[in-house]
Amino acid sequence: MSDASYRDAIFSTPLDRVARFSFDEQVVACFPDMIRRSVPGYGQILGMLGLIAQRHLRHGAHVYDLGCSLGAASLALAGTLPPDAFRLTAVDLSPAMVARARETLAEECPGHVIEVVEGDIRTLDYRPSGMIVLNFTLQFLPREDRDAVIAGLHEALEPGGVLVLSEKVVDLDEQDNAWRVERYHDFKRANGYSDLEISQKRNALENVLVPDSLDAHHDRLARAGFSRSLTWFQYLNFASLIAFKEA
Repeated sequence: MSDASYRDAIFSTPLDRVARFSFDEQVVACFPDMIRRSVPGYGQILGMLGLIAQRHLRHGAHVYDLGCSLGAASLALAGTLPPDAFRLTAVDLSPAMVARARETLAEECPGHVIEVVEGDIRTLDYRPSGMIVLNFTLQFLPREDRDAVIAGLHEALEPGGVLVLSEKVVDLDEQDNAWRVERYHDFKRANGYSDLEISQKRNALENVLVPDSLDAHHDRLARAGFSRSLTWFQYLNFASLIAFKEA
């Protein structure tokens, strides 16, 4: 994946008008670098997926990687679990992401049964699954669609199945939230982004990426029917939750 990727410089020059952020060919070309330098803890979240699957996934069960982008979660699972341990469907709405993910997964995981499809997770016809990964995807959906998506994922999970939900989050306390945002911008500066890039990227994501609070996520999971959920990881304003369907 890294051989065909480039350094993220999309917002490095002043723009008269900052367009809404989209997962187009330009983003796909630099996506691994963009994620590495702008999502705190992303590697740690990926590294835990296989361990979570080893503990909670029924052998041979089906897995979804929803909003798969370039297939990093699928690669993480395939790197930990043998080919007969699971079957996986990776889904993304971006044709450019799907094309690159399909190529990468076929090359890196030839022995695993992995299907990459272009689709909208709001209208997907889900099959019964033992584990669903939803990494930094729900935040891009309209708020009014999120309850129905999570309810549909609960319905798709087998009894005893798990949902891993990773998101950018907001703190309900304004002062605490401001501190996290400021330290996040420090994180990006430390990873080579300029103040111009940070500002223009923030403007591009306005009303495109709309985060919820952790309380809102846990409440939504409970309403959908999950028997238990917990925040197992948080780094600044990025977090990962796991939700359990009753066995």
